[in-house]
Amino acid sequence: MTVLNYHHLRLFHRIAHEGSLTRAAEFLNLSQSALSVQLQRLEQMLGHELFERRGKKLILTEAGRIALDYADTVFETGDELIKVLQGRPRTAQHVLRVGALTTLSRNFQLAFLRPLIGRPDVELVLRSGTMHELLAQLEMHSLDVVLATIAVRRDAATDLHSHLIAEQPVSLVGRPSPDGKPLRFPDALRTVPVMLPSLDSEIRVALDRVLSLAGIHPIIQAEVDDMAMLRLLAREGEGVAVVPPIVVQDELNAGLLIEHCRIPDVTERFYAIVQTRRFPNPLLRELVTVNGSLPVASDAG
Repeated sequence: MTVLNYHHLRLFHRIAHEGSLTRAAEFLNLSQSALSVQLQRLEQMLGHELFERRGKKLILTEAGRIALDYADTVFETGDELIKVLQGRPRTAQHVLRVGALTTLSRNFQLAFLRPLIGRPDVELVLRSGTMHELLAQLEMHSLDVVLATIAVRRDAATDLHSHLIAEQPVSLVGRPSPDGKPLRFPDALRTVPVMLPSLDSEIRVALDRVLSLAGIHPIIQAEVDDMAMLRLLAREGEGVAVVPPIVVQDELNAGLLIEHCRIPDVTERFYAIVQTRRFPNPLLRELVTVNGSLPVASDAG
């Protein structure tokens, strides 16, 4: 029976958190060569390389990321034991690292993560950034999933997969009108100022196509690439905003905004982008089902 050498695991744990053999060796008061030999023994015992070298940097492999998660748990559990015996209990947690586009709806993110929120055995690490930044972190195994409104292109050079997890309608949303008259799409946009997603948004591309076919040139009040900002503008502006209702769900429920009408043939898709891994995070499996679908919050309004 193979027995894990916890001394080797402790050394690996320090190397991983320092990101450098040199710094880890200095911290542990060991020579780099001795530390390297101990790391190789751990890798041989586990049957996997735990790091890959990129220049002077040590980058965790997928197996290395899994090993680090377990090592963190092992040593945190030791700390927990001491605290429990001292009358200060602490619960061990499993970690899910989630990246989301900076412009992604916060309400959608909340709906996606809701099954795990509040669980005492789960720690959620949330990161935001550009698509390029997040995909780089995903490929380096520092994220488990990236949430986005666009799918990644599949080709032979990548092992990334995009799971469609929700498709939301898009509506004209605004403050309640004094006369109570309903707005009708697309004719309302001949005279009512509108706040739109930016030109690189799939919503905007689809909307511009519909308006062009109808011969309508909208009065554009604002173009915004951040859904959180578009939400705020919808609350303050006199015109209407083109948004998925889930973005302004709280305002719709409170009556601060109303959904004037749905926009036919225009939707926003939400994707969970993952990397093919031999050791997928089990928490992710709870969020994304086998066929890649996930029920999100029901349409607001």
